[in-house]
Amino acid sequence: MKALQVALAAVAATVALLALPFLLPAGRPSAVDPGLPWEVQVPGDGSSRVFGLTLGTSTLADARVRLGADLQLAIVVAPGEAPSLEAFHDQVTAGFVAGRMVVTADVPAARLETLLGRAKKAEYMESTTRRVTLADEDVARVMEAPIAAIAFVPSVQLDEQMVLQRFGVPAQRVRTSPTAEHFLYPDRGLDVVLDSKAREVLQYVAPRHFERLRAPLLRPPS
Repeated sequence: MKALQVALAAVAATVALLALPFLLPAGRPSAVDPGLPWEVQVPGDGSSRVFGLTLGTSTLADARVRLGADLQLAIVVAPGEAPSLEAFHDQVTAGFVAGRMVVTADVPAARLETLLGRAKKAEYMESTTRRVTLADEDVARVMEAPIAAIAFVPSVQLDEQMVLQRFGVPAQRVRTSPTAEHFLYPDRGLDVVLDSKAREVLQYVAPRHFERLRAPLLRPPS
């Protein structure tokens, strides 16, 4: 459970780095998945399935099969945050919606520290956040780690009307800054983030773990 909390706490830092302007040019190679971002299946056991992946059950290996061999694997280390094992893809086509995706794995903190100790190299993604490349012998070993969370950054610009039309009326709306508002759908484990100063982000977790996504939004600013 602690490993899951670590994984979810690191999602926001990674999403911020992904939320950059981009479009998917016609004819450019991409990972293809038939599931649309608003097509979230909820079987009723506290889990959810989106983009062909079941949160908490599907693994990084499943994500690679689903999203393509170009899926990049790394440990992300951000200041003040616990390390997290994540897989990135810059060009995902979810149905007819193009975007970037990051898949966060559920890996115990102690194992992440071991992986960091054997890592090949580290490079800075932005500011002081590091992206650490795993040792070759560790890549195959971590592919069986289950998926804790998925973040999708669509190439199209979303607005309130589009969110309500595609996802419906949220159970709750939380404004975290003058420019950012979260549309929360706990029954689907979904948080849609609209930000007038940055790219929109769709964050998915299993519904049974949704409070770990919502609780930080409700805390008073320190």
